[in-house]
Amino acid sequence: MTDHPGFTPTGTIATAADRRRVVFATVVGTTVEWYDFFIYASAAGLVFAQLFFAPAGEGFAQILAFITVGISFLFRPLGAFLAGHLGDKYGRRLVLMLTLILMGVATTLVGLLPTFEMIGMAAPVLLILLRILQGISAGGEWGGAVLMAVEHAPRARRGIFGASPQMGVPLGLLLASAVLAIVALPGQEWFLAWGWRIPFLLSVVLILIGYYVRRRVEESPVFTELAERKEQTRMPIVQLFRKHTPLVIIAALVFAGNNAVGYMTTGGYVQRYATDPAGPVGLQTSDVLWAVTVSAVSWLLFTAVGGWMADRLGRRNTYIVGWILQLVGVVALFPLVNTGNVVMLGLGLVILTIGLGLTYGPQAALYTELFPASIRFSGVSISYAIGAIAGGAFAPTIAQWIVQVTGSTAGVTWYLAGMTLIGLAATLLLRDRSGIPLGPDHEQEQAVSPIYGLAKA
Repeated sequence: MTDHPGFTPTGTIATAADRRRVVFATVVGTTVEWYDFFIYASAAGLVFAQLFFAPAGEGFAQILAFITVGISFLFRPLGAFLAGHLGDKYGRRLVLMLTLILMGVATTLVGLLPTFEMIGMAAPVLLILLRILQGISAGGEWGGAVLMAVEHAPRARRGIFGASPQMGVPLGLLLASAVLAIVALPGQEWFLAWGWRIPFLLSVVLILIGYYVRRRVEESPVFTELAERKEQTRMPIVQLFRKHTPLVIIAALVFAGNNAVGYMTTGGYVQRYATDPAGPVGLQTSDVLWAVTVSAVSWLLFTAVGGWMADRLGRRNTYIVGWILQLVGVVALFPLVNTGNVVMLGLGLVILTIGLGLTYGPQAALYTELFPASIRFSGVSISYAIGAIAGGAFAPTIAQWIVQVTGSTAGVTWYLAGMTLIGLAATLLLRDRSGIPLGPDHEQEQAVSPIYGLAKA
């Protein structure tokens, strides 16, 4: 096939309008999904300990609040398994609609929950159940969004197209932090009483917008060709683990190295640490949230740069540069946060996001090119979900525990540096498959293992 800029991976012509619609839909939908996910994580760091777990005592209540953030990650594989099965059998578009609705309903209901003071133990139980629903939705969302973007993309621009759903994550953090910062302006008393509920309830409007945008997007051309040929895999998850288990594990570790570090802000830990009145920093909640908002802009920018670099330097080389810069950001973070100066806090977070962006922007293209077309949705979704558990699931909880036990953030820095090096090691095990054909005609080529030293997965 001629590699014309207008060709899809299967050889059909896609217009510029088609591509813009896909990019817009994946960015908007992913932004809405992760806005919902991040307002929970931020609220867990700021208010949930007091409102839902207060009887456990101040220190343990905060650990419990962060555990509820991590619990959702344990259910991401369930969402990934369900979405992978549906996405490989019935299409990427259907899954994207279902995950958007599930996330929106769960998030809105969190905003309506009575607190522990109102209904006792039922309050944290209901909170955890709704967080589980968020985890199932998040586990299915990512795979569908990145495949829609990358499988519609021209071969030479998969990195930047794949960065579009990735950019929805920092956009979701930016939106969540900005809304929380605004509702926190009247003061802590208002924020604890009612203000924290507003961002959750706003999810209704955002979900309606996302649903409308996603309905207008055509199905992925790769899945369309599979469906026309009736070549969908009957049991895609079984095939994935029978033939590609080592690849799933290595791909998961790549993401784990990024996710553990990213969840210092997206999981609410830095927000809690920097605003704790009994801690060494003691900044105002609204000031910290604005600093996180600024860092989200930087993360957004470098995620786009990471996708752009992946098309020019290759996925693997871009990751290697990103891991080195992420390690620099990890080492600089807490010394700058511990100055107690909000500008230094913001600077530390911005430096961190440079490496985070460069190890996140190329991920969609990297993952899409690792797996054969017939099991690709299952492969990317399950690798992502396992990586999320290994990396970010309990990163805020681990950080909170380290600081409480040692009284210092040095152990947290070592932990994050270790996760970064694991991500680097996993990346070095993979061959770069930039530009590999994605359509069902090339399943045999796609099935050759990209792991160094293995001929077949």
